Amino acid sequence: MTVPMKPVYSSHIHSIGYDQDSQSLHVTFLRDGGPGRTVVYGGVPAVIGSQVISAPSIGDALHALVRGRYPHRYL
Repeated sequence: MTVPMKPVYSSHIHSIGYDQDSQSLHVTFLRDGGPGRTVVYGGVPAVIGSQVISAPSIGDALHALVRGRYPHRYL
């Protein structure tokens, strides 16, 4: 399964994407100016995924709405 990733302007995040079928939010963090590790948060409702992706600060939204609330795994 390949999730389309949207490049974002962020000091910590390289790109982000949401998979409706699996309700998973995929976040690729920055490392040395390029893409680093990708974290997949599972069970994230579409409304939360949309709020994070469209937030003025994706990092703040990720921290407030997702981290610590949904299980995650590393790709």
